[in-house]
Amino acid sequence: MELYNLSGYELSRMLKDKKISSVELTESVFSRIDSVEDKIEAYVTLDKENALNKAKEVDDKRAEGKELSKLAGIPIGIKDNISTKGLLTTCSSKMLSNYVPPFNATVMDKLDSMDIVVTGKLNMDEFAMGSSTETSYFKKTKNPFDTTRIPGGSSGGSAAAVSAGEAVMALGSDTGGSIRQPASYCGVVGLKPTYGSVSRFGLVAFASSLDQIGPIGKSVKDTAMLFDAICGYDEKDATSADISHKSCLSNLKADVKGLKIGVPKEYFSKGIDDKVKASVLDAVKLFEENGAEVKEVSLPSTDYALNAYYIISSAEASSNLARYDGVKYGYRAKDYDGLIEMYEKTRSEGFGDEVKRRIMLGTFVLSSGFYDAYYKKAKLLQRRISSEFSDVFSDVDILCAPTVPTTAFKIGENIGDPIKMYATDVCTVTINIAGLPAMSIPCGYDGNGLPIGIQLIADKFNEQTLFNTAECYENLVGGFKSPNL
Repeated sequence: MELYNLSGYELSRMLKDKKISSVELTESVFSRIDSVEDKIEAYVTLDKENALNKAKEVDDKRAEGKELSKLAGIPIGIKDNISTKGLLTTCSSKMLSNYVPPFNATVMDKLDSMDIVVTGKLNMDEFAMGSSTETSYFKKTKNPFDTTRIPGGSSGGSAAAVSAGEAVMALGSDTGGSIRQPASYCGVVGLKPTYGSVSRFGLVAFASSLDQIGPIGKSVKDTAMLFDAICGYDEKDATSADISHKSCLSNLKADVKGLKIGVPKEYFSKGIDDKVKASVLDAVKLFEENGAEVKEVSLPSTDYALNAYYIISSAEASSNLARYDGVKYGYRAKDYDGLIEMYEKTRSEGFGDEVKRRIMLGTFVLSSGFYDAYYKKAKLLQRRISSEFSDVFSDVDILCAPTVPTTAFKIGENIGDPIKMYATDVCTVTINIAGLPAMSIPCGYDGNGLPIGIQLIADKFNEQTLFNTAECYENLVGGFKSPNL
């Protein structure tokens, strides 16, 4: 098998045993990029020269007998809303099309210290607002299993790159499902960590109370290895949780005997494709056959979560995106008469339709006379949703649900209907609202050969249970299946 198709965990061991070099691996990945990138369009920016230089540096360190991390020399792609010093960070927006950060995000400092090889910056929905990577200013990323279909979003470039072999692993961000949803559509593993477990410093903000950086990989071990590398307290992030994190990879146990699994009935209601429902329930049955206890549970406020999510996230986006006005950095309109017109033209020309839609919605729900009617009620509902999850987790260890209601839809099919597009997040937004960890792992295919994902949800800071459950399932059914590109 080609090196680019192997998991990060396998490649880490091969590098350690000197069966391959980092330069060989990096060249394999870039050769793959050369052959399929015109079909997939996963990258906004490639950084081949620096990647190969870094790979050689790692090989030299290994030859000298220096102690290296598990991630040393592994090519990893970075979502384009994570600050990378000296490398374009555009958020896939015209507004930041020329922005080169003078600093690294905390996660990048951590990964740099572990000698990863950065392949480049991955395409996404503009400012992470979207569910299909169709709102990107630069290009529309394609699903490697069917290039006429979307890869999901907003981390569509990250999931597609890993699935297609254009990166061994990737970082994404998840505000309402933006790691899990594309991971499901592209047949890879994606983790949305507990809110506060991974520093958000250097992540370009969409909705600050919901955003979380997380890993995408070909296997459960990949995501555990990358999560171990990026988690931990950061004094530069006021929302960072000051708790100790044990290595999820080192403590991995592929065993579900005695595990109490809850199946929330609201996640299997109308709108969930029959094949998706059947595949997820088959996975639950397999857990039961291997010693887990399964029971139906209820999360009554789920039906209102989508409304609450779009009110809260749009309100925070309205505030966060006010900084893009053409004054300090980023795009500035060329022709204007005075400061106010410069603001208006810069924001009108620099933002795409979806970003403008959410800014307007957010400004509306925060405005005088409507704050109490919309934003305040959404925040109260957020508290109720969190309370319902807490009650359920007093009785079960983990929840199993579909990641998304359907498999990947056709490019252009839903982009003109915001309501239909927003509905694809119905199974994922509750987790961000409650600040919980959740993971999507492949659990089958539909009649068109498109991947289906099962979503595992755990209580706060209980990522280990997610990894253990996912590893058990992966061992039972087999690992990553590469698309036929």
